[in-house]
Amino acid sequence: MKRLFIAMLAIVTPGLLSAGEFPVADLVVIEKGTRELHLIQDGEAFRTFRIALGIRPVGDKKQEGDFKTPEGRYILDRRNPNSEFFLSIHISYPNAEDRREARELGVAPGGAIMIHGQPNVPRYSETYYRTQDWTNGCIAVSNSDMIDIWLMTGENTPIEIRP
Repeated sequence: MKRLFIAMLAIVTPGLLSAGEFPVADLVVIEKGTRELHLIQDGEAFRTFRIALGIRPVGDKKQEGDFKTPEGRYILDRRNPNSEFFLSIHISYPNAEDRREARELGVAPGGAIMIHGQPNVPRYSETYYRTQDWTNGCIAVSNSDMIDIWLMTGENTPIEIRP
């Protein structure tokens, strides 16, 4: 099913985007406190999605394995249609400041922070994934929301993750 969707996405997306069917964000803003992801164009949010965060959502990520979602300014720098989750877009964490802070603490900063859909092989109920912070530090959305985010963000879109 996922492979069929990816094949259809590859065929259909260029035509839809060139036809102007989807707005494309020039910024993504994550509001951790309200569990929202906003797609921004020209300073205005045009879409907002509910999100799940790392299982320890309060505070900034400081080290690998702390289950926190980072805070700061990053870039959406690459896409993975074949991840263990339904689509994923990589966030450029850790940046130079994150690496410096981790070095000062004597810890590894971690990495592999993504915006992604639901697990391809779920271990819990759909309700759990919809109502809990369940990731290791990533930002998770529903699969249908992930399709929209995938289509409405471009290469190297800035992302700001706020407390």
